[in-house]
Amino acid sequence: MDEPSWTIGIEEEYLLVDRDSGALVQAQPPGLIERVAELRHGLVSPELFSAQIEIGTGICRDMKHLRADVGLLRLAVTEAAAEHGLAPIAASTHPFARPEELQITDKERYRDLAEDLQEIQRQLVISGLHVHVGIEDPELRIDLMNQVTYFLPHLLAASTSSPFWQGRDTGLASYRSAVYKTLPRTGLPPKFDSWAEFRRHVDVLVNAGIIEDSSKVWWDIRPSERYPTLEMRVTDLPTRMEDTIAIAAAYVCLLRMLWRLRDGNQRWRSYANFLIGENLWRAERYGIGGSLIDFGKGTLVPYEHLVDELIELVMPDAEALGCVDEIRHLRAICEHGTSANRQLAVYQAALDGGADHDEALAEVVQHLIGDTLAPPADDD
Repeated sequence: MDEPSWTIGIEEEYLLVDRDSGALVQAQPPGLIERVAELRHGLVSPELFSAQIEIGTGICRDMKHLRADVGLLRLAVTEAAAEHGLAPIAASTHPFARPEELQITDKERYRDLAEDLQEIQRQLVISGLHVHVGIEDPELRIDLMNQVTYFLPHLLAASTSSPFWQGRDTGLASYRSAVYKTLPRTGLPPKFDSWAEFRRHVDVLVNAGIIEDSSKVWWDIRPSERYPTLEMRVTDLPTRMEDTIAIAAAYVCLLRMLWRLRDGNQRWRSYANFLIGENLWRAERYGIGGSLIDFGKGTLVPYEHLVDELIELVMPDAEALGCVDEIRHLRAICEHGTSANRQLAVYQAALDGGADHDEALAEVVQHLIGDTLAPPADDD
């Protein structure tokens, strides 16, 4: 079998906040998206709520290209927003925003979505990271989708950035995951034997007039409707760009590892979604501070130990794809914490320094503004 191209592209969804108060804007200024496009050519588009903006990279052939695209797009959004006294934050929830105060983007797609989802859509002030990996053969796309679901909890844990919701500490590292599950057609995909079987299932809903195409099938991982890619959607949006790049690198290396096993007539052992879903819950609840089930051993293993095993597992693929440093950055995430860990630490430090609850949450937003454009740490 010919090796896939392993091209990579990502989408990030940012929240727009008032630069001084940290409050989420009710509606973005007119022309903001066009201004971002002027500053940096790339895919820039609205989201369900006017307070959100989505960027998309081009088709990248290596991590250097991907990092440049993401960095320039983050900078362009920051510069365009600053012209209106605003700033973007790369986080999956806003620490204290109230969804009922926000405006829906005035486009037919979003009006239809709001009509379909009713009260559920009011909760969807959440942002994610989507990673596309180029796999030209549709049958291989389905086979790798079936296998790589095992590792989705590992990726989610490393990305967590949504511990707060409407001014409360939720106790979850990824509250976005809990909100997202209220949507239909979410969660882990079923196991499919072929591309044709996947299409038959989607076409049942399409032919019934329920959805237009598979772009409204919002699984944690799915074959893209528009591109020959396998799109990973399970993760929160990391606040630091280097964490985003590391997670993207881990995803593409895991796919290449599974392809490499298949090329040698081997494959990763399949486990029921019931079991993988338990690890997803543990990642959602505890992030990198907890443990996941090692199904081969039948025991809970601390996350940092699993990261070491994952790095060793995909190192041949990281070397082949030229992303060894990005894969090793997973250890730095364990050492420095995810965005969720840092947000909680900033909040507690503000309280310890005499701030009240609202002031402490405002400090969290200011931290997120800075972290969204943070350069790599010296020891990364």
